[in-house]
Amino acid sequence: MIASVLVFAKAPVHGAVKTRLIPVLGAAGAAALHERFVDRALATAAAAATGPVELCCAPDAPHPALAALARAHGATLAKQGPGDLGDRMHAAFRRALAGAPAAIVIGCDCPALTPEHLCDAATALVSGHDAVIAPAEDGGYVLIGLRRAERSLFDGIGWGGTTVLEETRTRLAALGWRWRELETLWDVDRPEDVVRLRREIAGGAGLIDGP
Repeated sequence: MIASVLVFAKAPVHGAVKTRLIPVLGAAGAAALHERFVDRALATAAAAATGPVELCCAPDAPHPALAALARAHGATLAKQGPGDLGDRMHAAFRRALAGAPAAIVIGCDCPALTPEHLCDAATALVSGHDAVIAPAEDGGYVLIGLRRAERSLFDGIGWGGTTVLEETRTRLAALGWRWRELETLWDVDRPEDVVRLRREIAGGAGLIDGP
């Protein structure tokens, strides 16, 4: 085992996920797309085979669809717990790093993320980097991997804003940590991203429209 992979996902509840896509996909379509994204993220993590895969669910009671996807991909289920995203990620890292030398957190909104990205992240951590990040085009990140659970990387970050990556770089530098950045990727948040998903990702149309 090199690094465990923690997949953060919300339950695919109509009207509660991918809300910015509802104008183009409808509430049911947006929820269905999110569920397929979770499926893809778990498949990507399993294919990377860097270590155990955990599906971290929100809200705390796992949705039946998430439980079924976890079983299908050999992942364990965990609750994200209380607090903002930073609180929940820090708690997940603390839990994972109690039994693994490194851990990687990903979301489900980046269909461009591949098993090779996860392998590169795990390799960076095992080779001595304290952290690894895959930047997102919107100023955040789609992946973060750590060898130590450091709360300062998550406290007071403006989650969802355009400065998440820069704030995290500043915190890493203040810690004196050595980190590696992977290639910049993009995620699906806005209606125009749906067009890009169809155009640029293999099977993208199927993710949007279903089988």
